[in-house]
Amino acid sequence: MSNSTTTGKPPQSDDASLSHGLKQRHLSMIALGGVIGAGLFVGSGAGIAAAGPSIVVAYTLSGLLVMLVMRMLGEMSAAYPSSGSFSAHAERAIGPWAGFTAGWAFWVLLCTAVGLEGIGAAQIVSGWLPGTPEWAWVALFMVVFCGTNLAAVKNFGEFEFWFAALKVGAISLFLVLGVLAITGVLPGTDSPGTSHLSDFLPNGGNGLIIGLLASVFAYGGLETVTIAAAESENPVKGVASAVRTAMWRIALFYIGSMAVIVTLVPWDSPEVVEKGPYVAALDELGIPGAGELMNVVVLVALLSAMNANIYGASRIGYSLVERGQGPKALGRVSGGVPRIAVLVSSLFGFGCVLLSYWRPDDVFSWLLNMIGAVILVVWIFIAVSQLRLRRRLEREAPEKLVVRMWGFPWLTWVALAAMATVFVLMAREPDTRVQLYSTGGMTLALAAVGYARQRRRARG
Repeated sequence: MSNSTTTGKPPQSDDASLSHGLKQRHLSMIALGGVIGAGLFVGSGAGIAAAGPSIVVAYTLSGLLVMLVMRMLGEMSAAYPSSGSFSAHAERAIGPWAGFTAGWAFWVLLCTAVGLEGIGAAQIVSGWLPGTPEWAWVALFMVVFCGTNLAAVKNFGEFEFWFAALKVGAISLFLVLGVLAITGVLPGTDSPGTSHLSDFLPNGGNGLIIGLLASVFAYGGLETVTIAAAESENPVKGVASAVRTAMWRIALFYIGSMAVIVTLVPWDSPEVVEKGPYVAALDELGIPGAGELMNVVVLVALLSAMNANIYGASRIGYSLVERGQGPKALGRVSGGVPRIAVLVSSLFGFGCVLLSYWRPDDVFSWLLNMIGAVILVVWIFIAVSQLRLRRRLEREAPEKLVVRMWGFPWLTWVALAAMATVFVLMAREPDTRVQLYSTGGMTLALAAVGYARQRRRARG
């Protein structure tokens, strides 16, 4: 059902009341640094411990899926730039209930992630300054990034530009040092050769499955660039550029670094999980202070993710309200910024932090399980929306197809089949089964509310 008949307000394509303060250099660096997230630095250790050297295969498979999703999202976002991104596309393609479900599920995911990243960053700083309370550091980070996002959007862009530059520089240096060490060229180190790769599947197929699931969720956050593009000087050019370079960025930063790590460090080394795989690899090379320097980079990655997620949550919330899908207060804009949406998103994130202290074993763990598979739900909405919108664009506005999905419609169907496979694999594993059911429950509840709202508006 077309949303124009049910909401009275079509999904916006230009977000006219938001500022367009992001420059092309901001967007390019957000796209480049956005793939280097906290999930890569922090979460990849558990995947390596489970899958061993086959983690490279896991990241390659999930990376191929993410490339397809980014291409689909890029096609729609270049045709219809919007701060609502996939939520606005789902509303346009499927109906208001779909935009409501995808948008609010992602908003909860981003706000909760802000809290988790704040906790991770606080733990690092508390480790450097023993005796300082973690909650105080989280509060400080929240105030800083809430303030950054309350100001002009160019401030967010400037923060992310330098955060991303540091992350890109650090991981590029890591890859160069790793390749030099593997080839035996790095002074003071002996090449490990392929000695650490001999047991490629140490835990069999189950280990690979656990690694695959870990790798899928490490890619979360790539969608931010399509949200930010709506506030750039040239949204269509920005999205097109970001999507076209996604392939080499994923191959280099994710798959490349996993290959370097498992070649340099024994996969079953306790340090891979305890210190993190990047710190463990640098310690293995014996470079003085390199491991601690990588901890600084991990801190920057966590702070960058906090900043980006507050931004993304506020813009998704704003877009939902603009389309009549939420409380009107969230849609108030001053100075080109949806400031109420920024404040509410930040407060929700800090509330998650307080829950981690007050109710860690029930409410907080329930919240974590609830957001466990949201990114897959979002990807499914993206694929279904692209299937429907592509045919409409070819018929009504072919000139808007600046970015085209490869092998349409076959590769879109392949991506949907891959997502369904991930759901089946999650149902097989006890740890992820709870996440699957909890996310499914939240998604069904949101869909029911969204559909009821849609029916009520249709009757009105």
